Amino acid sequence: MKRSLLLVLCALLPACALFRRPPRPVHAPPQEAAGVTFPMEPLDIEGNVTVTGPLFVAMQLAMEDFRPWDLQPPKDATPREVCLYKRESYDMIAAPAPGGLVFVQIWLRPEACEGPIALDMGAYYAIDVLQWRIVAIHH
Repeated sequence: MKRSLLLVLCALLPACALFRRPPRPVHAPPQEAAGVTFPMEPLDIEGNVTVTGPLFVAMQLAMEDFRPWDLQPPKDATPREVCLYKRESYDMIAAPAPGGLVFVQIWLRPEACEGPIALDMGAYYAIDVLQWRIVAIHH
């Protein structure tokens, strides 16, 4: 009995590799962090944006579906293709709607990647912020 249980556990062990956690953010060295001076006043800086919690989570859900954190370009990808895989190549906008929906639009920033811009390089999401799920996607 013990031997068969051990064999089953050994067979299931490689499956654990499929359950990877998202990567943790990289932190700067303490010397660099010590050189940062935070503003004394609230962040009332030109160009700042305030995003409410529900809008933020809706945007996270949409981006995780559109460009998952572990999505990698093919090994032989061109520099443009590598750029298209990066989350920072895209801009987003979110707007609350009645019924607990948030509409999130994602589009390629025109200056992000060299070459012609495809107009279909984005998506439009309807996110249910009451049940935290994607209701619909329009590409």
